[in-house]
Amino acid sequence: MRIVERAYAEVDRQALLRAGVHPVLARVYAGRQVHSADELSNDVAKLLEPAALANASRAAALLADAIAAQHRILIVADYDADGATACAVGLRALRSFGARVDYLVPDRFKLGYGLSPELVELAAERAPDLLVTVDNGIASVEGVARANALGIATLITDHHLPGDALPAASCIVNPNQPACTFPSKALAGVGVMFYVMLALRAELRARGAFREGSEPNLGALTDLVALGTVADVVPLDANNRVLVAQGLNRIRSGRAAPGLNALLRVAGRVPAKASAFDLGFVLGPRLNAAGRLADMGVGIECLATDDEARAANCAQELDALNRERRRIESEMLDEALGVLEAVREASGASAVFFEPGWHQGVVGILAARLRERLHRPVLCFARADSGAEERANPGLLRGSGRSIRGFHLRDCLDLVAKRAPGLILRFGGHAQAAGLTLREADLARFTDLFERTAAECMPPGALSPIVETDGTLDSAFLSLDVAQLIEGQIWGQGFPQPVFCDTFAVESQRVVGERHLKLKLVKDGRRYEAIRFGSLEPLPARARTAYRLTVNEFNGLQNVQLNIEHVEN
Repeated sequence: MRIVERAYAEVDRQALLRAGVHPVLARVYAGRQVHSADELSNDVAKLLEPAALANASRAAALLADAIAAQHRILIVADYDADGATACAVGLRALRSFGARVDYLVPDRFKLGYGLSPELVELAAERAPDLLVTVDNGIASVEGVARANALGIATLITDHHLPGDALPAASCIVNPNQPACTFPSKALAGVGVMFYVMLALRAELRARGAFREGSEPNLGALTDLVALGTVADVVPLDANNRVLVAQGLNRIRSGRAAPGLNALLRVAGRVPAKASAFDLGFVLGPRLNAAGRLADMGVGIECLATDDEARAANCAQELDALNRERRRIESEMLDEALGVLEAVREASGASAVFFEPGWHQGVVGILAARLRERLHRPVLCFARADSGAEERANPGLLRGSGRSIRGFHLRDCLDLVAKRAPGLILRFGGHAQAAGLTLREADLARFTDLFERTAAECMPPGALSPIVETDGTLDSAFLSLDVAQLIEGQIWGQGFPQPVFCDTFAVESQRVVGERHLKLKLVKDGRRYEAIRFGSLEPLPARARTAYRLTVNEFNGLQNVQLNIEHVEN
């Protein structure tokens, strides 16, 4: 593992310093292509206008007409945290506008992903006039066709990359669809739904639907928008940072939805100190556990209800599911590690894993863990449970993949599909994450073709693991104040939390909690408490490390702590 320093423009750092930005943050922000302090404003006025999002106004008119006619609106949700928050935002907003609205979330093990024809048939039993997809639908050509045949209108809100053909929906809102010039392509599914609700409120306002003082406050939904945005690991561009900052402000001020507060409580977190880390690594996994192991309906209910007791019960159930998810994941990881050494010695550009007993709801997390160890694109497969597609095509595998920087996983799968038509039955996703379905009998052929295609598409140097840092940190800034300042900012995908690099003398090291190293490090005559999570490999007497500056709280006291991320070989 090689530690490098992130490049930055000195002119940007100087501009930020002149604007009063702290010296540490000025260097960090300059390394993230921030050119002026104005780009760091989290004021709601900095949000892009809803009218700039292609078809948002058309979607608003479609929904306003449905509300006026009291038509039945059915939200078709997805089974991850982004889909759950997007559904909850839609339910809360539409109900406040007087809509007749309900939701349906597919069983991922029986109906798969997206608005499939089978899901449309299930939805039709509720006699909806309008189906609204959230965080899915852009690839649902057959499902929308079936809805059209049944006389049900469809509004697609999604953010995933479209395929060669778009569904024949009544309206599609997706910043990544062709001809959409919306400046932020990084909106999560919940962000798209929030923007549609903003456009709908403007449409209803223009129609005179609100009495004086009765207009709903959609800012009350930003806590859910922030949660879905961070949990879905979309890039935190300037627009997304505003959405997340507004949501965190709401959570910290004690005005979050009851379910979100309940999730924080079961995790032992304090709302007043909530951070982007809590959204992505504490709340997100608890929501996702429902979709991975059971039914995301409990997650949606948790976020959509205003009943404190109901929210608390849902949060407890989600917490229990997350503990079970962690147990299953640990067992699967142990199995995968049994073959990991052989993969380490291979010279391939990718790695594909399959075990018959694996749980298909957890293969995505497993792929992420193995990707971290192997530093190459990883696909993990499990046998598909019994469902409509499985009954029609016995012997199916469902896979989930995670990629490395510079390698576009979905595009690689698309190329494989074009080179071997029929090999991949369905696929979709992003540059960094994707899902797919294929026949178990075709796994060996797929693995070979995927490896050859990945090797062809892999950028030079992409397989050489490096750790990008924000450089050394002066001893004067290795302080609790600076750690607190850093933790108070908005960090996430594409705008990562700072990682610094320095060489320390290792004064002592001991094992704590059976899996971690507690260290005392020395630099320039000063001692620092440090910890290396998940590693028992001892450090040498002097070590060049990449570390995060964090706040460690114990018995009510706060101290600065260095979290060692990597040690240079």
